[in-house]
Amino acid sequence: MQKKALRIFLLLCIVALIYGYFALDLSQYLTLDYIKDRQEEFAAYYQQNRWQTIAVYMLIYIAVTGLSLPGATALTLLGGAFLGLVTGVVVISFASTIGATLAFLVSRFLLRDYVQERFRDRLQMLNRGMEKEGSFYLFTLRLIPALPFFLINLLMGLTPIRTPVYYVVSQIGMLPATIVYVNAGTQLAGVDSVRGILSPGLLASFVALGLFPLLARKFVARIKARRVLRRWKKPRRFAYNTVVIGAGAGGLVASYVAAAVKARVALVEKHRMGGDCLNTGCVPSKALLRSAKIINYHRRAHEFGLLHSQLNFSFADIMARVRRVVDTVAPHDSVERYSGLGVECLAGEARILSPYEVRIGDRTLTTRSIILATGGRPRVPPIPGVENVPYFTSDTIWQLDTMPQRLLVLGGGPIGCELAQAFCRIGVEVTLVQRNTQILPAEDADVARVVEERLAAEGVKVLTGTSADIFYLRNGRHELQCTRDQGENLYLHFDAILFALGREANSAGFGLEELGVALNDDATVAVDAYQRTNYPNIYACGDVAGPYQFTHVAAHQAWYAAVNALFSPWQQFRADYRVIPWATYTDPEVARVGLNEKQARAAGVACEVTTYGIDDLDRAIADEEARGMVKVLTVPGRDRILGVSIVGNHAADMIAEFVLAMKHGLGLNKILATLHIYPTMAEANKYAAGNWRRRHMPQRLLNFVARYHAWRR
Repeated sequence: MQKKALRIFLLLCIVALIYGYFALDLSQYLTLDYIKDRQEEFAAYYQQNRWQTIAVYMLIYIAVTGLSLPGATALTLLGGAFLGLVTGVVVISFASTIGATLAFLVSRFLLRDYVQERFRDRLQMLNRGMEKEGSFYLFTLRLIPALPFFLINLLMGLTPIRTPVYYVVSQIGMLPATIVYVNAGTQLAGVDSVRGILSPGLLASFVALGLFPLLARKFVARIKARRVLRRWKKPRRFAYNTVVIGAGAGGLVASYVAAAVKARVALVEKHRMGGDCLNTGCVPSKALLRSAKIINYHRRAHEFGLLHSQLNFSFADIMARVRRVVDTVAPHDSVERYSGLGVECLAGEARILSPYEVRIGDRTLTTRSIILATGGRPRVPPIPGVENVPYFTSDTIWQLDTMPQRLLVLGGGPIGCELAQAFCRIGVEVTLVQRNTQILPAEDADVARVVEERLAAEGVKVLTGTSADIFYLRNGRHELQCTRDQGENLYLHFDAILFALGREANSAGFGLEELGVALNDDATVAVDAYQRTNYPNIYACGDVAGPYQFTHVAAHQAWYAAVNALFSPWQQFRADYRVIPWATYTDPEVARVGLNEKQARAAGVACEVTTYGIDDLDRAIADEEARGMVKVLTVPGRDRILGVSIVGNHAADMIAEFVLAMKHGLGLNKILATLHIYPTMAEANKYAAGNWRRRHMPQRLLNFVARYHAWRR
C-alpha cells in the first residue's frame, strides 16, 4: 500500500511539472531561434560564471530528459555553442545519460510491475532475450538517433535490464550522436534548423552504424557456424533438402511439412512407423483404458438403476482389442500414406557420418539439413536384483497375454496412475509405489487427492512416500523390499512389475557423440529457440530434445524444426511454449494449461485462485460422475488467466476452452459471456468464471442499485 501511495505521489509530481512546463510556455526558451538570438548573452554569462553555468545547465538538461520533454536537441546545440566541443561533449554526455536513467527508473517504478503482470505470457521471450543480451540490444538502439531516445528510456524501464548496465551502455551508445550535435552547436550561427544537422546522408550513416552490431552479430554467428562445419567436407550438390531420423510424432510432422513445401525429404525409421505414440503409448493405452472403463461401468451398474448381470471377458481378448486398435490407426502413419504425400520412407538404422551425410545400411544420403526425432524410451531403475525380475515398461506391457495376479507399479506419475487403474479394473491386484508424498507430483495436492481417492476406492493399494530398495526371489516368490518415510521396512510380493519412472532420450548410438552434438545434463539434445543444435544445420524435436514429453508438443516443435531447417537463414521462427496443455487419462481425468498453484507459489507469482466443484454440475450428477473441480488462477483483481487445472470426467476436452482463451488473451469475463449448451460438462468452465465474477462484483454500485430498486418500489 505504501508503494502504491508513493507511485501516485510521484505520478502527480511528474504531471504537475509537465503541466507547468506547457502552461508557462517554457518550451519557447528551448527553441533553436531563441537560443540563436541569445547566443552571445549565454556565452558572456558563461565566461563570468563558468562552474555555476555548467551546474545550472546540467540540472536543466537532466530535468528535460528525465521528464521526457521536448527541447533536448536545442539544449545540446546551446551547450556546444558556449561550452565548446570537448567540454560540451563531456557535460552533455553525463547530463543526458543521467536524465535518461532517471526516465528509465521512473518508468520502471510506475509501470513495470503492471506491464509485466498484464502481459506476462507475451513478454517471456522478450525478458529472456533482455536478460541474456539486453546490453547488445540497447547499444544498437542508442546508435540510431532517428529513434526517439525518450521512447527508448521509457520502454527499457519495463524490461529486466539492470540499471548499472543501462547507464553504462547508454553513456557509450549516445556518445556518437552527442558529438555530432555538440559539434553543430559550435557552429550555431550557420545552423538554420535541426534538418541542417541531420541531413539524409548523416541519418543514413547513423542507421548504418546502428545496424552494424546486428550485422556483426549475424556475421559472428556465421563464422561460428563455419568453424563448427569446417572440418567436414561439404558436398557440391545435395540429394535431399532434409533427412528426418525417427518416424514418431515429431518425425512424421517434420517430414510432412517438408514434403508440403516441395522439399525433397527422406524419413528414416529402424522399427515401426508411428513411433511410441502409435505402437506403445497413446493409442494402445487409451484402448486399454476404454475397455477397463466399460468393465468398471458394469461394476457400477446399480448407480445407474440397473440390475447386476454377469460380465464375461478375458484378458487375452482385451489385449487383442488393444492390438486391433493399433492396427486400425496404423495406416494414418504408414509408409504408403507418407510416400503418397511425397516423403521418401526408408527402413533401417540411421547413422550420421557428418553434418551433411546420413548412412542407412549400405546407402549414404547427402542432405543440407538433418532433423533428429529419435524419441525416448522408458527408464529402468538400477535397483539391486532387477535383472532377475519379470518387469515390464510402457513399451513392453502390451506383450502380455496372460493376466498377472499381482502387479506392482513403480511410479505414481501419469503413466503409472493410468495403467494401475486400468489393470485394477480388469481384475489384477495392483499396488502402486510412489517415492513422492503424493501421486501426480506435478499437480496441486487437492487435484492429485481426487485421483488418489478414486484409485483407492476401486482397489488400488497406493503407497506414497515409499522408496524401492532391493528385489528378492524367496521360495519361488518375487519380493520387493521398500522403505517408507517413517523408516519402516515393507515387503511386497508380486507376479509382475511395471516400471513407470519417466523416460530417457534416445540420443546415443547413431553418431551424435562423434560429431560433438551438445547434450543437456539429462542426455536430451541441446537446442536453441529455433530447435537448432550447436550445428547450424542439425535440428531436433520431440522427446529427444525435451523439455516436454507430449505427442502434441513433439508435433509443435517439429513444425518449427522443419521450417527453420528448410528456410534458414532467410526465415526463422522461434518455438512458442507460452500455452502448453496436457492431460492424464485416469478416471477422473486431470488436465492442465499454464501455471498451477504449486508452480505459482514456487515462482513467486501473485495469483487469485477460483474453484468450481463439479459435484454441483447437473450433467455430472446425471452421469454419476459428480466429482472433481475446475481450478483457475488469475492475476489478482483481474480476469486474465494464468493457468487452469481441471480434474473430472472429460477434463481433457473441457480444458480446450481455456487453452484458446490463454492463447488469444481472453479473460474469464469473455468465458462467462459465452453461451454454453445445457447440460454439458463444459458448463463447469462458465460456472468457474461466474464464481470469479461474484467475488469481483462492484459492491458500491450494487448498494446504489439496491437503493434505486427500493425507491422504485
